[in-house]
Amino acid sequence: MATARPKKIRIAVAGIGNCFSALYQGFAYYKEHSDENVPGLMFDDIGGYAATDIEVVAAFDVDKRKVGKPIGKAIFAKPNCARVFMEKVPAGCIVQMGPVLDGVSDYMLDQPEELGFRIAKAKPVDVARVLKDTKADILLNYLPVGSQAATEYYAQAAIDAKVAFLNCIPVFIASVPKWEQKFIDAGLPLIGDDMRSAFGASILSQVLQELAFDRGFQVDFHQQINIGGNTDFNNMMVQSRLASKKESKENVIRAQNDLRGIPVPKYSLFAGPSTHLPYLEDNKVAYFNLRLRGFGNAPVNVDIKLSVQDSENSAGVVIDAIRYLQVARELGVVGALRGPSAWTQKTPPVQMQYADAKEACEQLAKRQLDARHHNQKPATARS
Repeated sequence: MATARPKKIRIAVAGIGNCFSALYQGFAYYKEHSDENVPGLMFDDIGGYAATDIEVVAAFDVDKRKVGKPIGKAIFAKPNCARVFMEKVPAGCIVQMGPVLDGVSDYMLDQPEELGFRIAKAKPVDVARVLKDTKADILLNYLPVGSQAATEYYAQAAIDAKVAFLNCIPVFIASVPKWEQKFIDAGLPLIGDDMRSAFGASILSQVLQELAFDRGFQVDFHQQINIGGNTDFNNMMVQSRLASKKESKENVIRAQNDLRGIPVPKYSLFAGPSTHLPYLEDNKVAYFNLRLRGFGNAPVNVDIKLSVQDSENSAGVVIDAIRYLQVARELGVVGALRGPSAWTQKTPPVQMQYADAKEACEQLAKRQLDARHHNQKPATARS
């Protein structure tokens, strides 16, 4: 029996910042380059879905330079500074006014216009109603770090509208049992929390830590310091909003100790943003220092510098996560997806080693292809 071509994946997005700018440009880019061997995606096909099978049906923001504009224009509005690699993108849907809640700090309102936020005077829409009306499959959360109440609002809206949830920021939802249970009760999958980039600081810290342990080394010290010039780094200059981000980034490293039952030496671990340098724009620079002990307690010192375009570096991972969520929806899998969350997020419900998380993702995608090939409706399950 021939395998039927899947339908489009309809997504809604909360937060039209740099990350979404890169993602939306990427949709157009991969549509033009779909027949070429182009970099940037870990998997061309996940459960029969390609990057070109994703369409944006709803968008929410609170900045007056974005609200009321088509997303094809809003993604290039200030304070966005993501690299422009696709000038011609579809106009797309109109950005609607979301609730402000704690999504905007006083600090960001006091920043110069090209660096800060400016709240629109429009009345917030009923997000759950919009999600229903647009028949969205998945809601992406791209709000600023520290948006606890706002993130919970959007998570509840997804539940009310029967929409899957992808939490790309370090406000913990998928990794909190009471929130996961809400999605289970609603019969919905989710992925979270806090997107890790394809080749970013967190994944590099993880594989370095894994490599050291696998080769028999003791890790006495692991430091990761990040600087950048985009809105995310500026927003995290407010220390109270930075706390969850630092915790999430350190979770990636600490998990490798926990999985092996190796205690973390006191004062040996630091990972997180350190400052905002506007001239860097969307370029993020990370510095790593690892101090190891090997055979005969011989010391090994590792110093690495990583420089990346921050928003583009996460976009391909988001495209993968979207497709894993759609596969889960079709399979009837509910709750926080263990493998895809560990593969794509810094703080998943269950941490995994690199190879184990990848294997779990591949198995989920294979289940969907097998089910579609045999034209069977799979039984409801949880992953």
